[in-house]
Amino acid sequence: MPSLKIHLFGKFRVLSADRELKGLDSSRVQELLCYLLLYRDRPHPRETLASLLWEASSSAQAKKYLRQALWQLQNALGAHADQEGERVLLIEPDWICLNPKADLWLDIAIFENAFASVQGLPGEEMDADQASALNIAVQLYQGDLLEGWYQDWCLYERERLQNIWLAILEKLIAYCEVQKRYEEGIVYGRCVLRFDRAHERTHRRMIRLQYLAGDRTSALRQYQRCCSALDEELGVKPARRTKALYQQIFADSLDSTTFPEKSVGTGEFSLLPNMVARLNQLKQVLSDVHSHVSQDLDTIERALDGQ
Repeated sequence: MPSLKIHLFGKFRVLSADRELKGLDSSRVQELLCYLLLYRDRPHPRETLASLLWEASSSAQAKKYLRQALWQLQNALGAHADQEGERVLLIEPDWICLNPKADLWLDIAIFENAFASVQGLPGEEMDADQASALNIAVQLYQGDLLEGWYQDWCLYERERLQNIWLAILEKLIAYCEVQKRYEEGIVYGRCVLRFDRAHERTHRRMIRLQYLAGDRTSALRQYQRCCSALDEELGVKPARRTKALYQQIFADSLDSTTFPEKSVGTGEFSLLPNMVARLNQLKQVLSDVHSHVSQDLDTIERALDGQ
């Protein structure tokens, strides 16, 4: 069993021996830890962290707040363990990062790893082990990332993970159709439509799954729900492909042996805008750091001129 279990989906929780870990009550301490967990693949300069988390403060004050938050975080996580492998954080004078050897369980790590193993692979071509890993990932998604948090960096990551969740669900829907697990696929489809009721691609899949499950009436009603959602949410009518599917179902002539559309790229190309947003965020952070440095240099130069 890992020494720590950390949940970032839904409500933020850190558990030790299945009990809430004490000492993480400060919102800034929580924010620092969560940021390091989300961007756990690289070290973070202290300057960048201080500027990001305490952007309204002066450079000197922000660094002081960062030192205080790190001290609280170290105490709470038991970072003074004798063995390096037990430490959650690696802290150096200039940078901080998550210890890759740390003994912890992190829901988003399992979630992202499951998706990475099938990224670019059509759901129809997944094997049972891959589908099982994605199902576990769906179960881990107990709510949006860090519900109730509204920091810019958190909003970007929340949307990115939402897109991954939708991509996972669509891959599982496609897998279930190929495996003739229609009822299970319908459950996944409902998850997508609860999030986005106008997701036309999922409506098409749901229409097919319900028909293939032997429920032609529900398939026809699904088409009507699709039409209503598209009209109310977007003010548009169904695509030709959706209308053609409906006509086949209406005529009871759907060819169940022909799979309608590959799931490659489902939800994945929608990640590109989020990558752009993250890069723009980083650009802003670097700009803020540069501004702080320039202000400090101006202050020092004025002080030297007055000597």
